[in-house]
Amino acid sequence: MNDYENMNKVLNDQKEYFIKNGSPSIELRIDRLERLRTLIMDNRNDFVEALNTDFGVRSKNASMLSDVYGILPAITHAVKNVKKWNKIEKKSSNFPFGLIGAKSYIKYEPLGTVGMISPWNFPVNLAFMPLVCIFAAGNQVMHKPSEHTPLTASLLKDLCDKAYDQNEFATFLGGPEVGAAFTQLQFDHLIYTGGNVVAKHVYNSASKNLVPCTLELGGKSPVIVSKTADMKTTAKRIMFGKTLNAGQICLAPDYVVVHKDKKDEFIKETKEAVSEYYPNIKNNDDYTSIINQAHYERLNDLLDDAIQKGANVEPINPSGEDFSQQEFYKIPPTIVTNTTDDMKIMQEEIFGPLLPVLEYEEIDEATDLINSKDKPLGLYYFGQNKSEEDNLLNKTSSGGVTVNNVISHLQQSELSFGGVGASGIGRYKSFEGFKNFSNPRAYYKEVSSRFDKLFDGVRPPYKGNIEKILKQLMK
Repeated sequence: MNDYENMNKVLNDQKEYFIKNGSPSIELRIDRLERLRTLIMDNRNDFVEALNTDFGVRSKNASMLSDVYGILPAITHAVKNVKKWNKIEKKSSNFPFGLIGAKSYIKYEPLGTVGMISPWNFPVNLAFMPLVCIFAAGNQVMHKPSEHTPLTASLLKDLCDKAYDQNEFATFLGGPEVGAAFTQLQFDHLIYTGGNVVAKHVYNSASKNLVPCTLELGGKSPVIVSKTADMKTTAKRIMFGKTLNAGQICLAPDYVVVHKDKKDEFIKETKEAVSEYYPNIKNNDDYTSIINQAHYERLNDLLDDAIQKGANVEPINPSGEDFSQQEFYKIPPTIVTNTTDDMKIMQEEIFGPLLPVLEYEEIDEATDLINSKDKPLGLYYFGQNKSEEDNLLNKTSSGGVTVNNVISHLQQSELSFGGVGASGIGRYKSFEGFKNFSNPRAYYKEVSSRFDKLFDGVRPPYKGNIEKILKQLMK
């Protein structure tokens, strides 16, 4: 059997299993979630080691934070709330039928089998975080992890194959050919996390089978820094988010627009924050490598293009290290100023530790800049000016917002996560995520037969003017 035939067989087996057994009980859903928690905790050190090897250097502490403990609150929240999320939602029935026994309600049912394509930047977190809501909604899963983190992908498959029956969760390894075949399967839903270019191919392929998609993408998430912001705290928070995983985060701050009176102070504090976090970088195990040579060259190309077009580029290199000779693909945090719109760095999602810093005088200048680009996944405002904050947020759109920090809205258990426009379609996490992977099936139970004469006025043979009856019903 070729890749497509093998995967299609598993899909058909999962669909047959679902038809035979029906919607899984709340107890089974919780059991699947608890098995996920146990899998993560029992193998957390193995995950951390695999991630470090796949990246060349990936901060083990950051991996423990993001790809182990960062998932647990979502599992706890789902286990606590899955019964409540599954409750029938009662709705009103039309007058006068609701008064005499008609019933309307919504009952959430599983979609069936959800296909999941996860990325390389957080290969554990971004596989298991969506899985929480997929399992809570009662679905089965087929998973295609990224080939760019092969050790982590292999570990995921081995552990999930042991923890779950193939009719619950099946994992398929491979490169672009396997990925392309995967998107051609007739799933009941498909979730893809990754870049916009590949997303278009995924979406196009899935559309041929009318498979609904959740696309978690990215974009140029902006940071607006007001002159009312505390620059030291602001710089520390921004640079923590920008240097985490070396900026290889879909929600990483992509560029900063700071009030012109505070630009120099912000850059100064940025340098101090990086020097505090990473006194040295080249041989520092807490500073993550760029995933591979292709992405390393892409980031350097962004810098070269910016320099050629007049930008000022300043690496933050506290120990003055030579990065021209190194075992791994490390790029120090780099401030880019004097940018113009025609630079690639201001057009493409950076996905690395490069940070353009622009300035504004009036908040509408920042608003116009944000709105000149696709709607971003995240938007960040630092400051204490509520009027300015409201002005900015009311005139822009993004998947999510964090005020006085970056990325933090993703960490809130009660908030859903997703994009808008080019930054994504659909949501996961919390109740919104549960609904995203459910069918809100509409139910109506009609009045009993003893009230059947009520329908005579709208049944043939029609007598007189039916509009009089319709007007009474539509009051």
